[in-house]
Amino acid sequence: MKFLKGALCGALAMLLIMGVASCNVNLKNGGKETQALGSETEKKLKVLEELIEQSYLGEVDEKELQSGIYEGYISGLEDPYSVYYDEKATKSLMESTSGEYDGVGAVMTQNRETGIITFSQVYENSPAEKAGIKDGDILYKVEGKDISGRDLAEVVGDIKGERGTEVSLTVLRGNDAKEMTFTAVRETIEYPTVSSKMLKDNLGYLRILEFDDVTYEQYKEAFEELEEQGMQGLIVDLRSNPGGGLGTVCDILDEILPEGLIVYMEDKSGKKQEAASDEEHKLEIPLTVLVNENSASASEIFAGAIQDYGLGKIVGKKTYGKGVVQQIFDLKDGTCVKLTISEYFTPKGRSINEKGIVPDVEVAYEADEKNPEADNQLDKAVEVLKEELGRS
Repeated sequence: MKFLKGALCGALAMLLIMGVASCNVNLKNGGKETQALGSETEKKLKVLEELIEQSYLGEVDEKELQSGIYEGYISGLEDPYSVYYDEKATKSLMESTSGEYDGVGAVMTQNRETGIITFSQVYENSPAEKAGIKDGDILYKVEGKDISGRDLAEVVGDIKGERGTEVSLTVLRGNDAKEMTFTAVRETIEYPTVSSKMLKDNLGYLRILEFDDVTYEQYKEAFEELEEQGMQGLIVDLRSNPGGGLGTVCDILDEILPEGLIVYMEDKSGKKQEAASDEEHKLEIPLTVLVNENSASASEIFAGAIQDYGLGKIVGKKTYGKGVVQQIFDLKDGTCVKLTISEYFTPKGRSINEKGIVPDVEVAYEADEKNPEADNQLDKAVEVLKEELGRS
């Protein structure tokens, strides 16, 4: 199993409070219009409209202009996680949390500083893999159009489409950034967010790619299968997991933690909201959790809770450091806006935002050119788990 060494991290990485909130927003502040929507803004927009009408050479799409205004307004927050979504991007966003969609079958992440979009996980037997796309490829063009500077959700919306249709994807590959173009035929993708296998010495291995709507049931099914095979220790692999739904990660942690706090959130007014586990379930076997610099958001909630309760060792590299929560607001016209609404903290009150989770055992991934399937981080996790079991 090959993992990226680079620091291309997920702007997709998000912790979402779902479902979607309907929105009737009063754009007044103490009886006055907010400054951003004041008369000066209206005047300037009118001037710009007249200049475009009088002087702009190209074709004008009024709907795109309007969408650009809304996108720019939210981007003015200078928060990489708060985004306005047009109708197409909204549809794509909702599909991305459901676990099933028509597309090419790959996870893409976006560096929050450079905007670079990377194929971080190409599903086995997916249209993307069949076309020739590989993990680590940098997306350059969709249908021949440069996607530089665009938001990840919008690009994903362009790649998705009706089953059976084709999409052209141009990528940059390798250290020499070789340009390569592939054509993928879209299929209905049932997102396999969880995979598992039994390693030697009855050690179970369970990988979670994202915390989506389907993940909890997939986790339980995989865990039960490992139990039936005689699992005596468990490795949960969260490397390059960009996050997902708060409810999903809390449901899974409820199967592992003793009774107590899982995570708490604090909003702009200081109001706290807590999520807790009950006493019905608790993991009774040794546990190790694998993370890397691309493990974010809900993955960090998972690793932080395990670390705070002392239930297992965290192995790998320091995580991404996304400790804020977003909520999606339905704007009732087919569009939506995602806003950062609170910060989350581990059971012991640790803030993760821009800090990340520091592993108990730090080890960087080292690619083995002679053996591409080699995984030194997983080897270390196995070693640590065996120590917990008193084996050599």
